[in-house]
Amino acid sequence: MAGETIARILTEGAMEVHGRIAGSSNATLLVTCRLGDEELMAVYKPHKGERPLWDFPGGLYRREVAAFVLSESLGWGLVPETVERPEGPFGRGSVQRFVPEDGTSHYFTLRDDPQWHPTLVRLCAFDVAANNADRKSGHVLLAEGRLWAIDNGLCFNEDDKLRTVIWDFGGEALAPDDLDALERFVRGGPATALCELLTPSELAALGRRVSWLLRHGALPELVDDGGWPPYPWPLV
Repeated sequence: MAGETIARILTEGAMEVHGRIAGSSNATLLVTCRLGDEELMAVYKPHKGERPLWDFPGGLYRREVAAFVLSESLGWGLVPETVERPEGPFGRGSVQRFVPEDGTSHYFTLRDDPQWHPTLVRLCAFDVAANNADRKSGHVLLAEGRLWAIDNGLCFNEDDKLRTVIWDFGGEALAPDDLDALERFVRGGPATALCELLTPSELAALGRRVSWLLRHGALPELVDDGGWPPYPWPLV
């Protein structure tokens, strides 16, 4: 199914709620979106279901959408198709295409397989750029023969909040294609959609993080100085 068709179904399709996905800290609902003869399983995260956080403003659903936009702007295809939906059974929120993973694979089961290392290094670079504060092992899925990154709501804070389980690749050099993608992003500037989803200060911080990756050409290494914990909790 073409990306434009997926986006239209997620945005305009009639939404049937099946229930809440267990273990989620905010309201995360499994739904089906139907438009004409087409339908898609999806994950709906309504704004009304978000718990207030002291270090992130409300509207985490918009950061879910921004993560997809950044991934597509870089040409990396790491995040399943995600749209902002102004209405739904529980009001506005994000809707992300559900990827049918096997229920057993996650980062800790995948990291020792060399075939996934290039994608995991790319995912690390994505998380550094997006300033992901919550990259748990279970947020890395194997589905459709590839890896996907989900649950990206705690991203794009203007303050440094990187928390991830993927420190195994610290110091790893970035692939030339990935550096080229970051360079194109800097030259072209953030997509219009990102400018609509993030504040000017958040966009400026995003630019600084991308520039840091380009200057160093490698991933940051873990430095535990006793300050902000570098790992999310729980780890999976």
